[in-house]
Amino acid sequence: AYIGITDHAQHQLGEIVYVELPQVDDELSAGDVFGVIESVKAASDSYLPISGKVVEVNETLDDSPQLINEEPYANWIIKIEIADKADLEKLMDAKAYEEFCSKED
Repeated sequence: AYIGITDHAQHQLGEIVYVELPQVDDELSAGDVFGVIESVKAASDSYLPISGKVVEVNETLDDSPQLINEEPYANWIIKIEIADKADLEKLMDAKAYEEFCSKED
C-alpha cells in the first residue's frame, strides 16, 4: 500500500520544504509516526493509518519535497506491506474523508 498525504493536507501545510523518511524494513503500527513533513508554515508528524512494514521510501522527496504540493497523490511517501488486510475496513473512504475535512475547516 502506498502512503502519502492528501491534497487537502498539502494545502493546509503550504509549501513543503523537507520530508523525513523512515527506514526500509521499519515495522510500524497504526498511529505510529513514520516521518515528518516540514513546510514554510510548520513541521507536522505523519501518522501511519494502518500497521505494516516499510518496503520502499520515495527517495525522490529527499531532493524534491515540493513534488507533494504539485501532485500529492502521485508522489507517495512510503510503500508498506500491510500487516493485516482486515484493517483496511477501518480506513475512511473518500466521502468520509471529505466530511471529516469539512468539519475541520
